[in-house]
Amino acid sequence: MLLEKIASPEDLRKIEPRELPQLAEEIRERIIRVVSSTGGHLASSLGAVELAIALHYCLGTPRDKIIWDVGHQAYAHKILTGRNKDFDTLRQYAGLSGFPTYTESEYDIFTTGHSSTAVSLALGLVCAQEQLKPNERFKVVAIIGDGSLSGGLCFEGLNNAGHSKKDILIILNTNEMSIAPNAGALSIYLNKIISLPIYNRFRSSLESFVKSRLPKGSRIIKLANKFEEGLKGLFIPGMLFEELGFRYFGPLDGHNLDLLIPTLRNLLTLKGPILLHVVTKKGKGYPPAEKEPVRFHSVSPFVIENGKPLLKDGISVKSYTEVFSKKLAELALFDKRIVAITAAMPEGTGLDRFRDLYPQRFYDVGIAEGHAVCFASGLACQGLKPVVAVYSTFLQRAYDQIIEEIALQKKGVIFALDRAGIVGEDGPTHQGVFDLAFLRSIPNFTLMAPKDGNELEAMLDFALGLNMPAVIRYPKSKISNIDYHIPHSPIKLGKAEVLKKGKNIIIIALGSMVAVSMQALDILEKSGLHPTLINARFAKPLDTGLFQSLSVKAKFIFTVEEGIREGGFGSAVAESLCRPVIRIGLPCEFIPHGKREILLDKFGLTASGIADKIKSIVIK
Repeated sequence: MLLEKIASPEDLRKIEPRELPQLAEEIRERIIRVVSSTGGHLASSLGAVELAIALHYCLGTPRDKIIWDVGHQAYAHKILTGRNKDFDTLRQYAGLSGFPTYTESEYDIFTTGHSSTAVSLALGLVCAQEQLKPNERFKVVAIIGDGSLSGGLCFEGLNNAGHSKKDILIILNTNEMSIAPNAGALSIYLNKIISLPIYNRFRSSLESFVKSRLPKGSRIIKLANKFEEGLKGLFIPGMLFEELGFRYFGPLDGHNLDLLIPTLRNLLTLKGPILLHVVTKKGKGYPPAEKEPVRFHSVSPFVIENGKPLLKDGISVKSYTEVFSKKLAELALFDKRIVAITAAMPEGTGLDRFRDLYPQRFYDVGIAEGHAVCFASGLACQGLKPVVAVYSTFLQRAYDQIIEEIALQKKGVIFALDRAGIVGEDGPTHQGVFDLAFLRSIPNFTLMAPKDGNELEAMLDFALGLNMPAVIRYPKSKISNIDYHIPHSPIKLGKAEVLKKGKNIIIIALGSMVAVSMQALDILEKSGLHPTLINARFAKPLDTGLFQSLSVKAKFIFTVEEGIREGGFGSAVAESLCRPVIRIGLPCEFIPHGKREILLDKFGLTASGIADKIKSIVIK
């Protein structure tokens, strides 16, 4: 086993080139075996194995820097950089993160989990090096994907990097773009020629000769400058990047190490902005993932032999995402004005059902949340009812557009905020814990959170008739089947509901924490405490009238939310009541990765945790 000999990239560089394909297969087997148990981003990481090997083989890491955009394709990178021994702990609490993490390894320069940032980060490293350590030169490489190119931030970085003329290498790893078939014999031949040091020395010498012997602006100089551009423009689909200021090479077979390694070595000797385009296959080496790369992009534990999910039990319980998906499709059948928008996440947000039923009313804008929000405002302006389904963590990327294009204009856009609260194994870059705090301060917004599936359906129906900006936030979890023993009351703007009347203690719970608080009541009642439990329903506007009337005789008021305490729902209640409120929620910090139930327990957002917190304050 070659992999057993590698504890660092230095060990990798001692391996003979002819042995590297075997190493790639061993890494793939290791990734498949671990992810089948832990879950994770499988298809992308399998597709980038040879690329990770080639980069560490050619670069002097960790002195040279590698930045993986998003980072969901970096499992091979982790294995090669001393983390193979701990790879079985991938995405487990206190184990390895599923993304590059700067606190985990010196080989991870940044913690990355959101798309389209790598080019800007890489350029920052290059310029900082020039400012601080001009005599300590190191190489900087950023790996982006075709998904990264759908984000505007990536183009901002490319535009600046190309204009800067700095020494930076960008690797574009694609697997589904229409230009992929161009990775043929002619392209390989041309790239071998134009990446050779002798060719580039000749090119530089020719440029110097022409410029020194002919007047500036000479037609011959212009023709010489156009020669290579025209040659590559004829055969190679890289003119966009050439116009941005990069020298473009590719596309190359991203699984051919005999081609990748010499090309990389040649390109690393060149000056200025360079873009290497490689073509890879998602799920490479694992037939189920090759056949269904979308399903295996982010996958739960599965059976290796057939790729089928591991079933934890025989009970079929719907998730909030599934309820949203079904209800939106039903409402759209009767209202042709309803349209749906996703930022490259139709399956994750449940919009795949809407897409299949109403393809003409479905819009996937790519990894471009800011554009999705602006686009939705344009649709709403003409009388449509846009529903933007997005993960809480990704809505952060569109904060300015939420304020300027939605709230300020009072456009009737509905945000279905999935994965709100603790997401789990994807860690701090994906935990949706900030949305309550950053949304409740925005004027003209309605902010709701359902306690169960029935309430989610009712809130969606209500929001579509509101004709104002509205957010419905719900967690990444199955729906609780708790019976509250009260009839379902209709949704009214800013109105909460009393689930259980008690004595001098009030618990005001929001969304996912209502069912947990109901369970906490059982524990508290056994201790002789009988709180009143309120389902807030709305974080904005609040049912201040109800809260004030009930709080007159209350000695203690508690709020419970699955979001940060600072500036969140509890803070809003305290501000409205102008009296002390004990806020139970998450601390204002980045929540680590781990199973959702482990993290909820760690931060006291379980029935026992809530009950213990209340008893510690009430019983003294």
